[in-house]
Amino acid sequence: MGTDDFLKQYYSLHRLLCIRRRVAFDRVFQVITLSSLFHSIYENQTSAVTFILVGFSEYPHLQMPLFLLFLTIYTVTVLGNLSMIVIIRLSPKLHTPMYFFLTHLSFVDFCYSTVVTPKLLENLIVEDRRISFTGCVMQFFFACIFVVTETFMLAVMAYDRFVAVCNPLLYTISMSQKLCWFLIAASYSWGIICSFVFIHFMLSLVFCGTKLINNFVCEHDAIVAVSCSDPYISQKVIFIFATFNELSSLMIILTSYVFIVITVMKMPTTGGRYKVFSTCASHLTTITIFHSIIICLYCVPTTKSSWLLVKVASVFYTVIIPMLNPLIYSLRNKDVKDAVKKLMCSSLSS
Repeated sequence: MGTDDFLKQYYSLHRLLCIRRRVAFDRVFQVITLSSLFHSIYENQTSAVTFILVGFSEYPHLQMPLFLLFLTIYTVTVLGNLSMIVIIRLSPKLHTPMYFFLTHLSFVDFCYSTVVTPKLLENLIVEDRRISFTGCVMQFFFACIFVVTETFMLAVMAYDRFVAVCNPLLYTISMSQKLCWFLIAASYSWGIICSFVFIHFMLSLVFCGTKLINNFVCEHDAIVAVSCSDPYISQKVIFIFATFNELSSLMIILTSYVFIVITVMKMPTTGGRYKVFSTCASHLTTITIFHSIIICLYCVPTTKSSWLLVKVASVFYTVIIPMLNPLIYSLRNKDVKDAVKKLMCSSLSS
């Protein structure tokens, strides 16, 4: 090969590489330009959008009593759930799958109460109840994650009780640490997926100006009710997902407890029956309160005349239930009470 031929091939190859680089650069530039365009559209749509959380402003004489009440409840919630986590971590006797799940339940309760309650307390003592569009969407996003996670966390705990009662000899093998972590991770993952889906369809709506949200929390129905476009698809999506979540989790819970009851009725001694029922009573109480409220909120179509009911139900599942769970599991659970006494005695003796 001569020098001229070599130079021709070199320049041809160099030109081809330059063209490919230019095409790649143009594509990257287009992507950046499109993302910037979508970002600017989002900013143009949401920069002028402001929500006002109506909350309980219709009852001005109740603002201070409600503030003191909810502040007390939130304090009990924080102390109760964090104390439950610490007690379980510090007590080797409680290092079992049941209390491993209870630790995460307490964490979830603490989180979604903290997402909602501080803003509720603020709105009870200030005149300006405005919240930005981004702030409202983020509050709904995180609250949704923790509510969906708790839904399946309770189902996981029911399955754990089923294995413990119906197959006690193989309990530690069946509920291995790997399986426990998988069930917890699946609950959190599904909560995140559901939240992203709801946010996607919510952001496809058009919002404009300043709107009144007839609730104390940025709840889905209250947000889409003030959109300037048709919220039908977004409402249908959350209805379908909420119904699926409720049916699937309740099916796991009911199936587990049917087998538990059958196994308990075959026990020869009343002492064994009492011990099983006392262990499961706390879980059943939590399930009954939580799922009855969620069904009323998301699986039953909301009418304009039922906004007061929605507010009351929202108070229960965002404020009251996170406080009740640690109380239910501590007051009705002998192992937890014994662990608390042991920790108190050891701290006092030292």
